[in-house]
Amino acid sequence: MEIFGYIASVLIGVSLGLIGGGGSILTVPVLVYLFGIDALLATEYSLFIVGISSVAGSMAYFKKRLVNLKIAVVFGIPSVISIFLTRNYLLPLIPEKVFRINDLMITKDIFLLLIFAGLMMVASYKMIRKDVQQPDEKQENKNNTLLAAGEGSVVGVLTGLVGAGGGFMIIPALVNLLKTPMKVAIGTSLVIISLNSLIGFFSSIQGTLINWRFLLSVSAIAVVGIIIGSYLSKKIDGKKLKPAFGWFILVMGIYIIIKEIFL
Repeated sequence: MEIFGYIASVLIGVSLGLIGGGGSILTVPVLVYLFGIDALLATEYSLFIVGISSVAGSMAYFKKRLVNLKIAVVFGIPSVISIFLTRNYLLPLIPEKVFRINDLMITKDIFLLLIFAGLMMVASYKMIRKDVQQPDEKQENKNNTLLAAGEGSVVGVLTGLVGAGGGFMIIPALVNLLKTPMKVAIGTSLVIISLNSLIGFFSSIQGTLINWRFLLSVSAIAVVGIIIGSYLSKKIDGKKLKPAFGWFILVMGIYIIIKEIFL
């Protein structure tokens, strides 16, 4: 299964490089079901893998000046604060045995995986549906900026809980609320994801036994995937692949729910 895990790690990077998001949503399932890591530790590892991959992916956008640092700050600061609070204060409050449904005990690990499956379904819907036309209007107003900051906080809580980067929420917010051109939104999103993930990881690893050799090897493979994805993006239209990837994520989300509750 580990061989499939390493192959899937390449696909995480390819997705980030090709369509600007979505790959991070695969990281936790890959770690849990292919590498056999428990869900809570998988969310921790996912933050590092997604963070390093996003740093690598954002480099090309920096070189092309397709990153808006002002927007990254507006969206990123509330996100980072939410991640820190979630990882250090909210997660420890979740009991090891959350609740019982008849004979099924929902443990902390199962609870996190079910939240993750729900997030995958939301992400798949956003990928499958046709993109709304990007507004031509460049002007942004204070209400939209506040809404974007609010969405940044929501992304931070979700990233803190389940270790996903949240690009599927960040990019639409940047495009629709802050009137950011799509390519700039993707580059800026990668910067926000890298900050969120790495700050979230390093602020919550106290007392956690980290297998650095494994973590760095999976991260390196994901970075190779990003390089491949960035190369392919010049030849393949990522928008055409996005719905197919969305259906794949939907199937994965349904599988997680069935496996954790019924199997």
